[in-house]
Amino acid sequence: MKAFQMERNPANYVPLSPLSLLRRTAAVHPKRIAIIHGDHRQTWKETAERCARLAAALSAAGVGKGDTVAVMAPNIPAFVEAHFGVPMCGAVLNSLNIRLDSAALAFILKHGEAKVLLTDREFSSVVSEALAQLDEKPLVIDIDDPLATGGDLIGALDYEAFLHTGAPDYVPPELEDEWDAIALNYTSGTTGDPKGVVYHHRGAYLNAIGNAVTWSMPHYPVYLWTLPMFHCNGWCFPWTITALAGTHVCLRRVEGKAILEAIAEHGVTHLCGAPIVMSMMAAVAEANRPTLSRQVRMMTAGASPPAAVIKAIEAMSIDITHVYGLTEVYGPCVVCAWQPEWDGLTVDEKARIKARQGIAYEMQEGVMVADPETLKPLPWDGETMGEVMIRGNIMMKGYLKNAATTEKSFEGGWYRTGDLAVQHPDGYLEIKDRSKDIIISGGENISSIEVEDVLYALDGVAAAAVVAMPHEKWGETPCAVIELKPGARLTSEQVIAHCRERLARFKCPTVIRFEGIPKTSTGKVQKFELRERVARAAGQTVPADAAATT
Repeated sequence: MKAFQMERNPANYVPLSPLSLLRRTAAVHPKRIAIIHGDHRQTWKETAERCARLAAALSAAGVGKGDTVAVMAPNIPAFVEAHFGVPMCGAVLNSLNIRLDSAALAFILKHGEAKVLLTDREFSSVVSEALAQLDEKPLVIDIDDPLATGGDLIGALDYEAFLHTGAPDYVPPELEDEWDAIALNYTSGTTGDPKGVVYHHRGAYLNAIGNAVTWSMPHYPVYLWTLPMFHCNGWCFPWTITALAGTHVCLRRVEGKAILEAIAEHGVTHLCGAPIVMSMMAAVAEANRPTLSRQVRMMTAGASPPAAVIKAIEAMSIDITHVYGLTEVYGPCVVCAWQPEWDGLTVDEKARIKARQGIAYEMQEGVMVADPETLKPLPWDGETMGEVMIRGNIMMKGYLKNAATTEKSFEGGWYRTGDLAVQHPDGYLEIKDRSKDIIISGGENISSIEVEDVLYALDGVAAAAVVAMPHEKWGETPCAVIELKPGARLTSEQVIAHCRERLARFKCPTVIRFEGIPKTSTGKVQKFELRERVARAAGQTVPADAAATT
């Protein structure tokens, strides 16, 4: 009916953006503590003013709509502020992985066309090496965090001085379209060069609220930053915690004892992290653990958490929620939602259920396991394996400057994850394999192809394949299988040294095997067989590559 075709206007339509969450919290809860960092405390009023100063300073430096501002930092207050101050002036926040080497950083800074780089002084060495590889360099602003150790100041001025060039009463330009880009995150995918994943204001807002709804989070949570903010914008939790007028407890170095001490000292209620973080906590000797006075909730993703680790963590009064997602969907968008009837199960049965990936977030429209050719949903029988496909509002705009890959990923109206899974009769999905062959080490994605390219540069290498090897601490680490040319000689030490000269340390193989590589009749490497072989050699059964992607 034409009578229903009414126009939108400022009274009944405002573009969704997480920036509105800061405005509300600062107005309603100005005196509540927003951020804790060592001995430093700042309120929500102070935080909002600092974010406005950052936006004003960036604007005065010539940064505007569609420009990129990169941040190279651990979990510190300036990173929380950047999640608001950067998009407040219309710019796009590009969070850099602090574990990357200079070549990868240089590629990202160039590809993303960073106009400004905010960088913590601890990373000045690798950042300087990256900047030396650029013809056009961004304006560099040093973050001189008092808890940083080592490093030099390499920028035009430091962060605090930069903030004071901006006014706290800065009035940001109005957001015209919630589809505008808010963040740029790079994922290595299955190729050596990272892909730039572009987030929009609408998706960031919805996943920020979705985190709170899915996790049943109350107002005023005390959130410990163990999950890197550089990883999928901290799964959108910088915006979630702000929406709930909570407290961001920054933790510069993620170590087991430090985590438990921070939980006890600050009354932490929530935290997130890969299974490696859980293992760090569980590894702390019982005599050295502080007593936790309240129930703590922890969200984890990455490699499926081992049952033994889940039991150890939950024995400390820490309740585990398992989620799944990818950089392309703002972090998690699938959750192993707990059912009340499972409360009576044994500890082992609960751990087995919690290792599954689960069902769609309330804010995500659809997740299915389907035939990758026909897009037909497959039976919920826990046996029929297909590709995980996702659609909805918590989905990237696309890959920056990569229209072909974007179109292919969205073919058929669903995002193709490349992850293979089964769906159980209750609708919960369980990842069984990853067609992308990504290795997840300590929660970080490693492209096997990138490592293989480095190996092929070694004299004497006829063929090379890199697969995930089970690791007690990191979940997975890269294992390189190498076929040598006739008469060639190489040692494991030589291979590892070669890789360390060309890759970030966490990407380097920890084990080298010199043996034949199984291939199909057409010459394609059979990586599944290699993974089985490597797992058997490590004395472990193959978990059907049940690791998730986030």
